[in-house]
Amino acid sequence: MTPSFRIAVLPGDGIGPEVMAPALELLRTAAERVGLALATEAHPAGAVCWRETGAALPKATMAACAAADAILLAAMGDPAIRYPDGTEIAPQLDLRFDLGLYAGVRPVRVIPGVQIPLADPRAAAIDLVILRESTEGLFWSRGRGEVLNDAEARDTLVITRATTARLSDFAFTLARTRRGRGGKNLVTCVDKANVFTSFAFFRRVFDERAAAHPDVQAAHHYIDAMALDLVRRPWAFDVMLTENMFGDIISDLGAALMGGMGYAPSADIGDAHAVFQPCHGSAPDIAGRGIANPTAMILSGAMMLEWFGERHGEPRALRAGALIQRAVDAAFADGRLVTPEHGGTAGTRAVADAVGAAMAALDPAAVAA
Repeated sequence: MTPSFRIAVLPGDGIGPEVMAPALELLRTAAERVGLALATEAHPAGAVCWRETGAALPKATMAACAAADAILLAAMGDPAIRYPDGTEIAPQLDLRFDLGLYAGVRPVRVIPGVQIPLADPRAAAIDLVILRESTEGLFWSRGRGEVLNDAEARDTLVITRATTARLSDFAFTLARTRRGRGGKNLVTCVDKANVFTSFAFFRRVFDERAAAHPDVQAAHHYIDAMALDLVRRPWAFDVMLTENMFGDIISDLGAALMGGMGYAPSADIGDAHAVFQPCHGSAPDIAGRGIANPTAMILSGAMMLEWFGERHGEPRALRAGALIQRAVDAAFADGRLVTPEHGGTAGTRAVADAVGAAMAALDPAAVAA
């Protein structure tokens, strides 16, 4: 019997639909080549949806997301469309909170042949994961902030033992999994424990969970020092876990290290649900021009397939994810496929076609999951 997975597809705003379409094509091709079935269904959500219907994440869309095996999201939001309080429409945050997606997984891996900003030859070996807590921290205050007498504004940072403990366990398990694929068997807690009580608590809970994983090395780094060292020596790190806002910021730094937001995939994972999406936004300034880089969207789809494989013990899903990953590497490896953010002319279709051609040349049976 052919394994099958249901995917709720949220194309969203701006370049979202443009990068989603070729990514779905490649996902289906990879799935077919390994004997896997994917059932996809698109649903409305985002800034334009809010402007037209009054709901950024309609109830029917939320129900479909909750019922699906996974959610594949392209991009949402538009700086020109805002809530009355001035904040942007961001239903992707609602999904994180409503579905309990506490583990924001942001891989930072250099793709062979893609231009990167660091000249040090060791930078070609950058392969780390920023693990961002995605349901509390400073983002807990979303919708709860207050302005007092037009003289003072307050947002509250919340860190809980339960979420920090399970995020820490997630980090140690991830490092253990990566150990067999060249990882450093290292988890670094990134905080500001020298100043704030909340982060001292975050570190204490991390250390308690580290004791339960003695086979994985645990380390600490202050967030400001990590901002320095992610530029100075990013190849020294493996899995890094941190609070929501800190993770939001250094994830963009990580994307820059691998060539830009167009190459940076991500996932938000909980105990029962997961969303996979590129790190980039909706980029309305380039929407409709055919130049959006679909690589991050494609790699986010590969992450989804790998998650299916790990969660359900399905080797064909693991192989499909690895097939896409290998095809992306092969498409860019010779340095001739250059996207517009690096001064090249390879637009959305050209990148997708190159990845598709590279995939066709690979033998799925020979691709290690």
